[in-house]
Amino acid sequence: MTPWSNENLSPCAYAVPDHHDNPWPTPIQAGDDLDYFLPPPNPAERLHWILDPRDERRLALNATLTAAGIPPMPEDRAVIDQLSALPADVNTVLQRWLHHAL
Repeated sequence: MTPWSNENLSPCAYAVPDHHDNPWPTPIQAGDDLDYFLPPPNPAERLHWILDPRDERRLALNATLTAAGIPPMPEDRAVIDQLSALPADVNTVLQRWLHHAL
């Protein structure tokens, strides 16, 4: 059995052809600066969906619970859905209470 050797591998054995339609970025080189800003979002590419107010309250309540250190469990979903069905002022007060509990 002969030992493994990389002498027969050419340096371009792993190169990806440079196509303009290639969605993958070019490999990182040793001197590349990896800290850069992302481009600003393109308003034309935004999704034009409007959330139902109940869904907005549900998402806000999930975020508030998580920020308060109370990550919702899967079995809490039914209760969160019921709380989200309450009027917006009730949901606002509940979120305020949770923010003050921090």
